[in-house]
Amino acid sequence: MFRKSSTADGDELLARLGSLTAQARERAQFQRSQVELAIALQRGMLPGDLPSAPGFDVAVEYAPACHGLNVGGDWYDAFELPDGRIGLSIGDVQGHNIEAAAFMGQVRVGLRALASVTGDPGELLERTNDLILSIGSDLFATCTFMRLDPATGVLESARAGHIPCVWATADGKSGVTADEGGPPLGIGAGTRYPVTRHRLTTGGVFVLLTDGVVEGPAMDVDDGLDQVVRLAGVAVGAGLSAGSLAAAVIKGAEGVGHEDDAAVLVVRHGAPTVPFR
Repeated sequence: MFRKSSTADGDELLARLGSLTAQARERAQFQRSQVELAIALQRGMLPGDLPSAPGFDVAVEYAPACHGLNVGGDWYDAFELPDGRIGLSIGDVQGHNIEAAAFMGQVRVGLRALASVTGDPGELLERTNDLILSIGSDLFATCTFMRLDPATGVLESARAGHIPCVWATADGKSGVTADEGGPPLGIGAGTRYPVTRHRLTTGGVFVLLTDGVVEGPAMDVDDGLDQVVRLAGVAVGAGLSAGSLAAAVIKGAEGVGHEDDAAVLVVRHGAPTVPFR
């Protein structure tokens, strides 16, 4: 009797373990599918082509997090405005799931659509903020939008809760922009976003990036920005292309612990002396 009872208990335990294992396998497969779908959404919603303008070089690099089951909502965009100037945007949606990836697409497309109505960076972010609030989502997004005039090299910038940009000039100067900025998109109605003007001189670069490039468990944001400043200065001094600098910055993002998406957008004034390979 004792042996039969013990055997029956063992069989029941094995059956329960088998059931739990099967359930765990199904959950893991579902979660993998969710990550794959989110990555497909991200890549499908990001632009395939970048605008070109005489004397200017634009390049991007993007690396999805894929840390565990987290997938974020970083985006970049560059497109020609109706008046011939170039719009540049980069941003980051709160959250790491399919909802964040889908919301990223809505914000990016919304920015593009509204840019056909107004190219002023401050007004554009104001209208995009109103649009996001009208959707009724619980998510919010940080963003930087710049308008480049290829004829003058003037960059007009507005920032919505996003990390600052990095710049470097051919005379050996480099640093982090000090735009005043405003709160993230989707936080509150009636928000105003001040516009700051910069000038991109011949041989100089501007680097737009997301916080996954410069902040993580192994590096704080200030050290991360300093790293990008150094890379930008070296790239300008060596006459490297926008593509080479973007690749170097995204490679450097591996040192932050990279638990988040990482996106980099570089605009360079003047033909590089060293081509991108």
